[in-house]
Amino acid sequence: MSVLSSGNATKSNPVQGNLTEKAYVWIRDRILSGNLPFGTGLSRRALAEQLEISIVPVGDALQRLENDGLVESRPRVGTRVRIPTAASIRGHFVLREALESQAARIFAEKASPSERDVIRRMADQLDGMFVLTSGEDGRFETHKFHLQFHMTIAQLTECEELHNAIEKNQVLVFNWFYDTAFRNEPPPPGWHSQLADALVQSDPVIADAAMRVHTRYRMTELLQRMEAHLTWDEAQLAAFPRRSRTRNVQQEV
Repeated sequence: MSVLSSGNATKSNPVQGNLTEKAYVWIRDRILSGNLPFGTGLSRRALAEQLEISIVPVGDALQRLENDGLVESRPRVGTRVRIPTAASIRGHFVLREALESQAARIFAEKASPSERDVIRRMADQLDGMFVLTSGEDGRFETHKFHLQFHMTIAQLTECEELHNAIEKNQVLVFNWFYDTAFRNEPPPPGWHSQLADALVQSDPVIADAAMRVHTRYRMTELLQRMEAHLTWDEAQLAAFPRRSRTRNVQQEV
């Protein structure tokens, strides 16, 4: 079957589409949880065997992840979890600041009292989760709720274009990706409650400033930790802190 015909089959076959989504979510969650660190080779065949599906939906899922920026394919290297550069990390922080600061301004201007209460409660819950988080599963659930908290702020602006831009550009997903990869410590106590306090004051200037401080948090520290790995080679990849790989996800040779 040709590449073109397999792509058409994916679009026209709902079962195939469901398998692609299954593979996409499974691989994406393993990347975001840190089980597949930077540079991990991704074998279509091994992943298909592990998921007990055919290679075609796995390939489609990896293409989606490459479009998202979480996976990269290179000649003589194959497909692997993306290894970011300092420039790309900085770029994602800058983009996130621009988009989320605008969301904060709009939320402060137009959110209803009940919507402000929603953000307060979510912020308190999130801070509690960061305090209580233990183990990989706990960290994964905390990060997932963190993404939900920020996406809820964007959603409550009722600006679909802004919400879609934050979602499409994966700015919150990359925050999660980097935080997991470098095993950052939890934020200070009350970090998100403080942000919520600024957002609910109905002052767009205060909300904007608070969100900028929030999104810039740890960017300098992250880049400093990344500095030793700016020119990646096999020796550096081997030295990078990582969990042991399994045979099921190593790249085919």
